[in-house]
Amino acid sequence: MKPADIYQLIDAEHEGRACKDLDDKACDQVPGNFLVITACLVLTKLGDLLASPKIVLTWLLGSIGAPAAIISMLVPIRESGSLIPQLAIGAWVRRHPKRKAFWLIGSLIQGVAVTCMALAIWVLAPVQAGIAVLLLLVIFSLARGMCSVTIKDIQGKTIPKQRRGRLSGIATTVSGLITVVISLAFFAGSEDPTVTFYNLLLILAGLLWIFATVIFMLVEEQPGETSGGKNAIKEGWKNLSLMKTDTDFRHFVISRALLMGSALASPFILLLAQQKASSPGLFASFLLASSLGASLSASIWGFMADTSSRQVMFRGGLIAALCCLGLFAVEILIQDPNLYLYAVFYFVLSVAHSGVRIGRQTYLVDMAGGVKRTDYVSVSNSLIGVLLLLFGALTSLIASYSLPAVVLILGISGLLGAISTWNMKEVER
Repeated sequence: MKPADIYQLIDAEHEGRACKDLDDKACDQVPGNFLVITACLVLTKLGDLLASPKIVLTWLLGSIGAPAAIISMLVPIRESGSLIPQLAIGAWVRRHPKRKAFWLIGSLIQGVAVTCMALAIWVLAPVQAGIAVLLLLVIFSLARGMCSVTIKDIQGKTIPKQRRGRLSGIATTVSGLITVVISLAFFAGSEDPTVTFYNLLLILAGLLWIFATVIFMLVEEQPGETSGGKNAIKEGWKNLSLMKTDTDFRHFVISRALLMGSALASPFILLLAQQKASSPGLFASFLLASSLGASLSASIWGFMADTSSRQVMFRGGLIAALCCLGLFAVEILIQDPNLYLYAVFYFVLSVAHSGVRIGRQTYLVDMAGGVKRTDYVSVSNSLIGVLLLLFGALTSLIASYSLPAVVLILGISGLLGAISTWNMKEVER
């Protein structure tokens, strides 16, 4: 079966040919590019799940006795480290008419970094291993930031509007389903998994990024605009003026910032459960909740985003907010809740965060065209990265006194974000 035939099954309602914002040559290459990019995203998203700082890295470093102070830095570094540098990276990438090479380099670095994390945990003492993982996570996050900027730009040049949401959704669903299978096999035995088994998962994750690098070479990319791509840092700072001059973009960034709770709340749910008990079965339930939440909802969110990414952001944000507020109510009103209820909340939050993420990614790509697309991605991601560090520091301080209070604050922030998102304009025309 040819790529065009497979793509036809995915895009039957448009007969595989509706290219609203691509030239004829790029439109002819859509079927092949769609399948290649989808395959690469499946591999990298699966790698993300297998090397997740929120669950896997935290559990693995804890199992070898790494200090809690080191473990607590995993998520902030992972999230903000890939976002903050994008202000400069975006302007640098924009200087080149073809940007595929940047994604290839970034993906390869991520694969090598994750593999080295496994080796560090294998051979080093707990403290040294923890420090090595943090340093490697910094490198991983910088490479991830470069990939984040370039993949959105490449999708904008190779995949037409009203197809981008389903691409991300299909990739997330497939990778999530594979993780479900791995999770079930992970705890199928009667004995607890060893550190070696966890390390093998990290090595597998690293290999997935390396395989994705090889496959991504098949992407057919047309040259893009390069206007304004001079000094990367100078141009990056100059692009901050978009927050002042572009009201629609500013509204999007504010909404996205208020919806950060969909990502930040997940480790606190895990911490609340761990305060009451810690067992491989409980960990397995969270891993399954995370993978099932993504796999069952992402394709639905993706197809919905092709119609209205704004509504997907709104619905995902609202569900995440209500999840946080519901968990707060459980903590306050129920003295001894069932432990697996926390996994249910984690599942709901995973579904919601998948919607927020796919919605905002699709909205941002569809909102801009040409060189502006890279500017929008780099500026918004850099600003959100700074806010993640600040908000993460605040929630960390509050968490030292009360975990339920953090969940409440994230829930209120999510409600405000949903209201803000509801008032954004539609970009899918």
